Amino acid sequence: MTQPVNPFHPDDPAGSVSPAPLTMFGPDFPFAYDDWVANPAGLGSVPASARGTEVAIIGAGLSGLVAARHLAALGLKPVVYEADRIGGRMRSERFEGCDDDIVAEMGAMRFPPSSTTLYHYLSELGLETAPFPNPLADATPSTVVDLKGESHYARTMADLPPVYRDVAAAWDATLADHADAAELTDAIRRRDVLRLRAVWGRLVERLDDQTFYGFLTASRHFRSFRHREIFGQVGFGTGGWDTDYPNSMLEILRVTCTAADDHHRGIVGGSDQLPMRLWDTPTGPDGLSVRDLNGGAPRPAVTAIRRIAGAGGSNRYTVTDAGGETRSYEAAIFTAQAWMLLNTIDCDDDLLPIETWTAVERTHYMGSSKVFVLVDRPFWKDLDPATGREAMSMTLTDRMSRGTYLLDHGDDRPGVICLSYTWSDDSLKLLPLDATARMDLMLKSLRKIYPGVDVRRHIIATPKTVSWETERYFMGAFKANLPGHYRYQERLYTHFMQDRLDPRHRGFFLAGDDVSWTAGWAEGAIQTALNAVWGVVHHLGGATAPGNPGPGDVFDAIAPIRLGDERGTRY
Repeated sequence: MTQPVNPFHPDDPAGSVSPAPLTMFGPDFPFAYDDWVANPAGLGSVPASARGTEVAIIGAGLSGLVAARHLAALGLKPVVYEADRIGGRMRSERFEGCDDDIVAEMGAMRFPPSSTTLYHYLSELGLETAPFPNPLADATPSTVVDLKGESHYARTMADLPPVYRDVAAAWDATLADHADAAELTDAIRRRDVLRLRAVWGRLVERLDDQTFYGFLTASRHFRSFRHREIFGQVGFGTGGWDTDYPNSMLEILRVTCTAADDHHRGIVGGSDQLPMRLWDTPTGPDGLSVRDLNGGAPRPAVTAIRRIAGAGGSNRYTVTDAGGETRSYEAAIFTAQAWMLLNTIDCDDDLLPIETWTAVERTHYMGSSKVFVLVDRPFWKDLDPATGREAMSMTLTDRMSRGTYLLDHGDDRPGVICLSYTWSDDSLKLLPLDATARMDLMLKSLRKIYPGVDVRRHIIATPKTVSWETERYFMGAFKANLPGHYRYQERLYTHFMQDRLDPRHRGFFLAGDDVSWTAGWAEGAIQTALNAVWGVVHHLGGATAPGNPGPGDVFDAIAPIRLGDERGTRY
């Protein structure tokens, strides 16, 4: 099957051959992280006197473990703290009595090839990926769009009614007219830093205070409320985006201009294998893994962080864990949800500069819920003799289930159905319900769409569910900036550049998904980890390898723009 045209993506709508692939190169900070980590010269070195220095890593998600692995490779000793489980939101749940490679991906489950730094680690650690069955993707035999009680079966976009193509064309035209889409994506493809910074700078000044919905309504192409409604419910790439309508339009552009919502792949056997291999795989001069350096298990949840001022403006940081033990470190990397610093961990008020604290406090999280069931086989592939269609399809709907994904592990093996994948308000509607009640509600929705299909009789295990907004150590699925939040994001992302901070604020580094420009994407979490690695090495007197400068070495040439106090001004 040929790759179907994705009409909701601004790039290359005709499927023509492009000069270079789109990657998550910028646009806010156009540094080639993929090239940096792949360079055989390595990321740098620390002085002999610093080798063996302990560095606290708070949070054993993807960002924390990428940082820990690189620090271990440099001869430092990362001491990892984890309140919940290794992997963070790369959480793959196994079904009792089923093969380990058949999983419910409760968090991250699909990854765009444009995440080239992420794919570096997947390749290095020997992990395989496979196409993910998004709407109208190659890996999706068919898609059903069900809105306002009317269902449409499609193998490609051409099979849907003309109004869907009209909406797709409206989105392409809006991006072209109001977001410089062609110039922006071409600059990213070519890694033309000067042109990218110029285009993106204009967009930041113009769109920082604009919501996604406001961006649409300002376009003549979306004068129709019906078109805006359909677009919100069906969207582009992975499905509906109306739950993002209140968010900053810059958040949406960061996804569309880097192909982050296209051609997704899943990690075969579960996404949690990546953090586990970062934890388990030997590295560094002594051939030890991060696990080895931590005695086989991370330390428990952090309950307090204190700064101890030393001579000459130097700092040490004491970290107290839930077991009551307090340890002291020259440097620490915090990769957990930023709100943990406000409501769970007892911190010094002066741990961060006051402007950074404000940025932490203004962090906005998107809620999200999922409901999974294990079924006896991929029965959805059974063909209806009357229509020749599959019994079920990947489904987008305005009913409670919103998005339903069918995950095939082979005709003679159990299959997995993500009955529902919801966001924000749609996720909040499910909060009072337990796993069984959620499953029942989703099956009720699907019966309306597929009246002849008895999904329940195929279910062979207890359903699994998650609402990330109620997870104690997460409080949301991921950060999503609201209009006016660019200044806060810029402060958080650039926190690793500590030479420009007062000495009392040096040595404690923020990283992780909350700090990323592209929260919710693994690539962004990795990029912040690499920034923090550069920051720690620099803090301990080390340097990057000759010929392989790191993000801090070239920072001034590619730094994110800094908006002034008044609209349309910069520092």
